[in-house]
Amino acid sequence: MTYCVGMMLDCGLVLMSDTRTNSGVDNISVFRKMFHWSIPGERVVALMTAGNLATTQAVVSQLEERSKAPEDRQNSLFELPTMFRIAGEIGRILRDTVRETQAENGQTGTGRFAASMILAGQIKGQEPRLFMLYPEGNFIEASWDTPFFQIGETKYGRPILVRAYDRQMSFEEAIKLLMVSFDSTLQANLSVGLPLDLLVIGRDECVPRHPQRIDQGDPYFDALSSAWSEALRSAFHSLPRFPFSDSLDEKPDFQALRNPNTH
Repeated sequence: MTYCVGMMLDCGLVLMSDTRTNSGVDNISVFRKMFHWSIPGERVVALMTAGNLATTQAVVSQLEERSKAPEDRQNSLFELPTMFRIAGEIGRILRDTVRETQAENGQTGTGRFAASMILAGQIKGQEPRLFMLYPEGNFIEASWDTPFFQIGETKYGRPILVRAYDRQMSFEEAIKLLMVSFDSTLQANLSVGLPLDLLVIGRDECVPRHPQRIDQGDPYFDALSSAWSEALRSAFHSLPRFPFSDSLDEKPDFQALRNPNTH
């Protein structure tokens, strides 16, 4: 499994993904799930993937080939005129890849070979945009009402994002928020694991910023994890005590409970 988050801010986009892939508890590997392409100053496109590894690698490989093959330039990430068109093209490649794999293996439905993706980027003169792509090839776009997307193991890290997100926060604050979200997921689910990949796309810069990998033993991530755990414990102990009433301390009248009409 995996966990990826793409987030919209006033200052741009921030992306984070884990790298763990597992097929059973005794077969755990590290695979990159974040990819980006750019023409500095003109456009930047980033993609994060979750789901069947063979499916996602096939899609990314096709995108890589198109970015290098002149005959395919008209449908490449570097030539399509809008991020919406790029989302549509990647969605079509994803859908076709899933269908072809199913046909080759005599399968029906999308379950076994399914994959989902988060697409982010900006083309010069246009707004930064964020999309979530489904295995059927369709997609939705983020808005200020829904300013972030998650794929993979989403439930453990979502509460902190919902409570603490602010569109005006800085990249530094957003990265801290994402790290807390990932730490919560790492603590709760063994199918998500370090290293983590990070990428920032500044508004109107059209270039990937701060691409880096957060490895096991990273001093900042370890300090953040410890501080967050201690802050949660402190917040829990500072909450008001549950007010047991005297009546709850008394032994219940079980007969009255069984026969409420006797009184």
